[in-house]
Amino acid sequence: MRKFFASTVASLLVAGQITGPGFAAAQSANSIFKQPSQGSSETATPIKHLVVIFQENVSFDHYFGTYPNALNPQGEPKFKADPDTPGVNGYTDALLTNNPNFLNKTVNGTGASNPFRLGRSEAATADQDHDYTAEQQAVRGGLMDAFPKYTGVPGPPPTGQTSNGLVMGYYDGNTVTALWNYAQQFAMSDNSFNTTFGPSTPGAINLISGQTGGVIDSQSPGDSVVPDGNGALTLVNDADPIGDVCSGSGTVRFGGQNIGDLLNTKGVTWGFFEGGFDLTAVNADGSTGCNRSTTSTVTNTKKADYIPHHQPFQYYTSTANLTHARPTSVKSIGFAGDPGNHQYDINDFYAAVKAGNYPAVSFLKASGFQDGHAGYSDPLDEQTFIVHVINFLQTQSKDWEHTAVVIAYDDSDGWYDHQMAPIVNQSSSEADAVVAQGSCGDGSTALPSPTAPHAQGRCGYGPRLPLLVISPYAKRNFVDHTLTDQSSILRFIEDNWVGGQRIDGSFDSRAGSLESMFDFRNPQHGLFLLNESTGQR
Repeated sequence: MRKFFASTVASLLVAGQITGPGFAAAQSANSIFKQPSQGSSETATPIKHLVVIFQENVSFDHYFGTYPNALNPQGEPKFKADPDTPGVNGYTDALLTNNPNFLNKTVNGTGASNPFRLGRSEAATADQDHDYTAEQQAVRGGLMDAFPKYTGVPGPPPTGQTSNGLVMGYYDGNTVTALWNYAQQFAMSDNSFNTTFGPSTPGAINLISGQTGGVIDSQSPGDSVVPDGNGALTLVNDADPIGDVCSGSGTVRFGGQNIGDLLNTKGVTWGFFEGGFDLTAVNADGSTGCNRSTTSTVTNTKKADYIPHHQPFQYYTSTANLTHARPTSVKSIGFAGDPGNHQYDINDFYAAVKAGNYPAVSFLKASGFQDGHAGYSDPLDEQTFIVHVINFLQTQSKDWEHTAVVIAYDDSDGWYDHQMAPIVNQSSSEADAVVAQGSCGDGSTALPSPTAPHAQGRCGYGPRLPLLVISPYAKRNFVDHTLTDQSSILRFIEDNWVGGQRIDGSFDSRAGSLESMFDFRNPQHGLFLLNESTGQR
């Protein structure tokens, strides 16, 4: 075990550039494809519209550990894999019956557990611990055997449980049925990771800039920030954006660029669409403004529709809409110069697409109860949202044939995953703990930020997360093993729309490419519609 530990740490602490294949083949083939509707931007691939559905708090093993094999008990939607379905880097028999988190009773105590299946009736679960430090402690330098101790939280399910073994629970295709069907029909990755360790806000910022360093202002931030090693701060945990009228206490603001700045420079239409952002709307229960909320019929929890720390563009002065100003009209959505400043309600996305004003790049954030976050959301409410969006795009958009939908996640929620990524960016901040307290490597080669030549507090890659691509151009029934992270989505946008421009100090400079999940020469044209409730065809 000592030899395994030493060799694992040595192999994981690899600082250096990770590159993926370029877009040369796609660029050379682009002219053979039918051009979409007027107003679309020039692109390096046939993809003229990218929709990123950015969900909450799921590790890869939590949703796909036994893919493509589902238990199929009576009374739950059934999933039967096609004979040619490839396997994934998921649970082996040994991981299911002699898991390191079960064997390590010294650390995990009564929470020591093998992975166990959660059924459809157990869709509502407690939220696990997914802080920056806790997630590093759980992986124990690559031993992956301390999840109950450091990220586990007692149930439900079951109610009254006192041990931390719930963190080892997983779902299969009888509960996350839609996602398994999308994976079988289109492309998924089993080697994609959180850009850094930590919860929602760092994940959201990494999606749009790959850069959680460069916090230039903060108000009562608490443990959401750590020193970057040069007198400034790096974000490592959740904090609200300074100035958002819905923000609570503990807020920050970033300097530097995000992908919105790059798209604006090129004149590309884009928007971030989040449930509850329109403060003038009134829900059926009478709630409105920042208090607009919905009660899930699955979790029986009432949750705000709009969650400020899930809205990454609000942290940057150039792309913020702090008062939640409404767009001038449906026709102005996605364009620069409008009062909305590219920040909108989720309902504005549906309205824009229906009106023929389909932005080139759209980021979608569900209302709280549908975003998949354990504790107040769940896989069934999440499924309803995801399926609704994809069915809508296939049936209501005339440009579906040039669309790609990426389903990605902001963090793992601390749920167990057996695979650790290489540490491509080291850190030695007070919050780091991969190898020892204060250590994720020595941090001497860490990426820069707008405020530090080697910004600390950006240990990564973090936990493994689901990643799916749904598109006529996605490879069919394909599992991609390319090493990618959240900033790989950022890289795709940069390569497709802004000529491969990169953001200073961003993980985008070393992110693996999503290109191998596509086949740009052989698009599929058939519609693939699912039931929002069951996830079945």
